Amino acid sequence: MSLENKVAIITGAARGIGFAVAKRFVMDGAKVVIADVDDEAGQSAADDLNKIGDATYVHCNVAERLDVRNLVAETINAYGDVDILVNNAGVVVGADFLELEEEDFDRVLSINLKGTFLCSQAVARHMAEKVQDGGEPGTIINMSSVNAVLAIPNQIPYCVSKGGVSQLTKTTALALAPYGIRVNAIGPGSIMTEMLSSVNDDPAARNRILSRTPLQRVGEPSEIAGVAAFLASSDASYVTGQTIYADGGRMPLNYTVAVPDAD
Repeated sequence: MSLENKVAIITGAARGIGFAVAKRFVMDGAKVVIADVDDEAGQSAADDLNKIGDATYVHCNVAERLDVRNLVAETINAYGDVDILVNNAGVVVGADFLELEEEDFDRVLSINLKGTFLCSQAVARHMAEKVQDGGEPGTIINMSSVNAVLAIPNQIPYCVSKGGVSQLTKTTALALAPYGIRVNAIGPGSIMTEMLSSVNDDPAARNRILSRTPLQRVGEPSEIAGVAAFLASSDASYVTGQTIYADGGRMPLNYTVAVPDAD
């Protein structure tokens, strides 16, 4: 799938899934802007990608409107356009519902959901103006999760935010369809990022993951990047408003949970 000479912004791309997407896009010919709040890791990621293609790092807190506006402006200044946006930035806070702090709830939704909205709106305004001037429409890819549908009781703000991202994907796809701008989402299952790497040393935790994954393995960031490359390409030209779940078969699985022995 060719992304030759396309310009892509990828948020939260200093590491993990975001970096894997950025690397795949560069390998497919795109010019990539890595947006993150970790300046050291973000610049290091851009330096690595510049060995195989063209990448730039821009500091951006996606929950801050001015940062987002600056991100779009710097991308256009550097590359003259924005063809692809991948809303990947996200955080997780685990807490029991009765103990969850309001500040933590707000922070997760501000980054995961509000940040997706702010970046999508800012980039879509540029894309819509470009279309009105006779240019080609672009595409927006949001990072949702299986937990947009499957609930985890100690990750309430994360699940709520990803449910919101899935609905935001549908509504923005409809709103931007008149411009030809496509909007889709990816719903990863268990992916081997830094967040999940601890299961390598915890057989019980790993078995819990595998027990609900029919393919019987944890996914790799590169496998999510492959889905993103498809959605960003012309091969997906008639796909919009969809969430593709790359989850090893978890979503269709109807499995039983352990039940304590009766007294």
